Amino acid sequence: MREHLELRSAAEIARIREASLVVHDVLAEVAAAAVPGVTTGELDRLAARATAARGATPAFLGYHGYPAVICISVNDEVVHGIPSDRRALVEGDVVGLDFGVSLGGWFGDAARTVPVGRVSPAAARLLQVGAEALRRGVAAAVPDARLGDVGFAVQQYVEGEGCSVVRDFVGHGIGRKLHEPPQVPNYGAPGTGLRLRPGMVLAIEPMVNAGGFEVRTLDDGWTAVTADGSLSAHFEHTVAITEDGPVVLSEPPKRG
Repeated sequence: MREHLELRSAAEIARIREASLVVHDVLAEVAAAAVPGVTTGELDRLAARATAARGATPAFLGYHGYPAVICISVNDEVVHGIPSDRRALVEGDVVGLDFGVSLGGWFGDAARTVPVGRVSPAAARLLQVGAEALRRGVAAAVPDARLGDVGFAVQQYVEGEGCSVVRDFVGHGIGRKLHEPPQVPNYGAPGTGLRLRPGMVLAIEPMVNAGGFEVRTLDDGWTAVTADGSLSAHFEHTVAITEDGPVVLSEPPKRG
């Protein structure tokens, strides 16, 4: 049975952009507050306040039982880290911030990984690789390309930089629901998979490990960590496929 894929109108994409820009703004506030000494629980409460101030609803809170507003994953934590008042950030940490909202019945989702104070050269390089992997994945999401082209663009670059791409978690469609078809792997072969069509809206989200790609889930049932204890970075945008190419909805349009 084939998955039903929604193709969104320009007006619907504009609504998804509104939600995604709330995500961008809240992430910017939380990222700026991710300094040595702050707890991840404090960052979660900041995200809740910033979301409410913008008239949006957190997408993750209660989703399949997730207990927080934002996912905060530190160092070897790949994704789905649960904020806690017992976890204070320290100089040199890298912190993945994954966040989504609902606004007027439409969803937006994005992630970024940020340094806490001064980080090691290896950590700084990992963040650069993760951000560039996302840029390349987005650039490959053009009409008539295939999902395998997007995954290949990410995987080829990341592995060429001596890092690895997580296999256990993938991107997804987004719109009226937080997670919609199709799945969007960050690995693959060119020319394979679903053909991309204008009107699709995808959450493209590479998760890049400094070591191997294997992960395991902690006893809390949520937090995924690298199996080898290496650092991990997570970057994500909500992206519309248009006749003119991919459009990132989760950052303000560039002027000029």
